Amino acid sequence: MIVPDRSVGSVIHEGPWWRHRGVLLLNLYLLIPLLTSCANGYDSSLANGLQILPAWQHTFGHPSGRTLGIITSAQMIGSLAALPFTPLCADRFGRRVTLVIGAVLVLAGVGLQAVASTVGHFIGTRMLVGAGLIFGTNAAPLLITELAYPTQRGKATSLYNTGWYGGSIVAAWTCLVAYNRAPSPNSPWSWRVPVLGQALGPLLQIFLIWFVPESPRWLISKGRDGKASRILARFHAVGFDERDPLVLYEVAQIREALKMEKKINKRASFSTLFSTPGNRKRMRIILGIACFSQWSGNGLVSYYINLVLEDVGVKSVRAKATINGCLQIWNLAAALTGALLVDRVGRRTLFIISNAGMLIAFSVWALTSSLYHTSPMPGAAKATIPFIFLFYLFYGLAYTPMLVTYTLEILPFSIRAKGFAMMNLAVSIALAFSQFVDPWALDAISWKFYLVYCGWLGFELVFVILFVVETRGRTLEETAALFDGEEKPGDVARMKEEVIVISISRHQTRDDDQNEDYAYPPGKPRVVESYELELQRPHLVLERDLVGYYKSRDGMVARSTQLGCNSCLYT
Repeated sequence: MIVPDRSVGSVIHEGPWWRHRGVLLLNLYLLIPLLTSCANGYDSSLANGLQILPAWQHTFGHPSGRTLGIITSAQMIGSLAALPFTPLCADRFGRRVTLVIGAVLVLAGVGLQAVASTVGHFIGTRMLVGAGLIFGTNAAPLLITELAYPTQRGKATSLYNTGWYGGSIVAAWTCLVAYNRAPSPNSPWSWRVPVLGQALGPLLQIFLIWFVPESPRWLISKGRDGKASRILARFHAVGFDERDPLVLYEVAQIREALKMEKKINKRASFSTLFSTPGNRKRMRIILGIACFSQWSGNGLVSYYINLVLEDVGVKSVRAKATINGCLQIWNLAAALTGALLVDRVGRRTLFIISNAGMLIAFSVWALTSSLYHTSPMPGAAKATIPFIFLFYLFYGLAYTPMLVTYTLEILPFSIRAKGFAMMNLAVSIALAFSQFVDPWALDAISWKFYLVYCGWLGFELVFVILFVVETRGRTLEETAALFDGEEKPGDVARMKEEVIVISISRHQTRDDDQNEDYAYPPGKPRVVESYELELQRPHLVLERDLVGYYKSRDGMVARSTQLGCNSCLYT
């Protein structure tokens, strides 16, 4: 009896995800690591919102200039200090344990921050929070990406990035509500309550993360293939079947990627990022847009909205807090709009529109601020606020949805991890520098500092026009050719996932051969399923009998009960 062959695509669930019990349960579990992004957004917005509150200003002596810059950048300094340890922890102890370590550090930092009474104490606690957040932000996206159902992986990653704005919105409005509900405007609880609110996400993660399964990729890298197969079967397969074709496909794919990475890591280093003309072109773009994401003037309002609004005459605490809260909602809408336009408009076009729009909006913003300071024109101050919102609309169109996506698109597999790490390092350094310099410069030269950003935004626009290339609709090979010409990286072809197929047939055989590992009653027909994995390499063909044994065509046999499902994937 022969059953028609079918590809792995035929076993992908194509109906509504909530009708697949495993996927529904998995997506609910993935909300737990998603809280890391919300906590990160909460902290960034909290640093901004606290500066608006009179009680916080009074407690810490109205910090300004370099002192305010150190307070704000302390979180990033803590993150940079802990950054080298996070990938080591994630690879050795797993994604869940790393996430919990980060949550514990954040909780400790929040508790100490809520009782801080001096600037030094407050700076130290923010550094501790930053160290905890970097552990979480390293582990959470890995866990989400490596657990998500194949067809939902991109959406899950996008949702993680969007979660940052969810946290920033909550923090901004919590500051306003705490101020309105405080016994008096100078009550310390008006700033301590928003600080304590940051503990909610990490606290939930510590207690609930153990319901979330560990990353199958990490488990396989540690030789725990059986457990990885059971996790994939529970959440990805129909009927929780460890022998499901999709489970076989995913485990084979993970193994192949891990072997390729081991080979690549032996010969690739960070110097490889700059070793060829094509790679130098890539890194020029990546480092450029990484710095632009933090040096476009967006940090002025993201971290010092209190100074910016006071500079144009907005003195009311409620007015400043309300503008801050509405701006976070506006930013979320702008980011979602950009994400929807990426594939329709194209990457290069969106970058050009974004930078041109930011340049125009920021130039008018600088003009209205100068008019307010140099001539009695109160209306100029009111005109500044709409242009702040317009500036963030253009910023959100490109840099929020595409910074990570575009970086990964133009990096070949062999240097993708190292190139992405370099991008994150550039972002962190640029952000720390901006957080320290911006309040110092605003305190020294006021609105004239905006002219520096106008000139820099002009440079950004020229850079984007000259160097950013379009990748929309191109395959990995075509994108590589834009940078390398005909000398495409070999791993691009080897790791192209679209050509990996599992074909399945089912037939009866009569096997009189006796094997010391297993035996069948003499002359009894044996029902066999044959799986063929087509990689960009010689075919790998396996046979699996229905009682749980595996046999490759070269005769190697393994018991699934001993080695775990798919242990027969010999290469």
